[in-house]
Amino acid sequence: MTTRTRLNLYFDPALIPQIESLASRRSQALRRTVSKSAIVEAAVMSYLSGDSADQLEAAMSRRLDKLGRQIDTLDMDLAVLGETVAQFIHFWMTLTPPLTGAAQSAARTKGAERFESFMQNLGRRLATGDRFLKEISRDLDSLHDEPLQDEEQPNGDQE
Repeated sequence: MTTRTRLNLYFDPALIPQIESLASRRSQALRRTVSKSAIVEAAVMSYLSGDSADQLEAAMSRRLDKLGRQIDTLDMDLAVLGETVAQFIHFWMTLTPPLTGAAQSAARTKGAERFESFMQNLGRRLATGDRFLKEISRDLDSLHDEPLQDEEQPNGDQE
């Protein structure tokens, strides 16, 4: 572990919220705590090192690569989401019979209740950060990790 030396410094009060905000964003992005001291230390190191054009270009390249990977992930997530919604709508329209006048009123009431429940559940999931696409990924990963069942053995042999 590296030894640190404490140094008391004075900053313009307007900088403090910016430093705190950057530390918070970095902590969320890296999913680990990034201290305000680490932010200030990195800024001072960057200032003192006199970043050359090559270093800046390499840093920019890394950032662009990361953004490209994030866009690819978002593109895949959006494709899965779009296909999921399209399949649901197709399934629902294919199997839902038309309703008579009396049944329509009851269906609207029940639909409003279900929609309210759906919105509450959606709000809870978004507040906790639990995402459907992450669940799908975890489920698919667990399917790949499970051993084949006896009847699924490739050569048909029983153990």
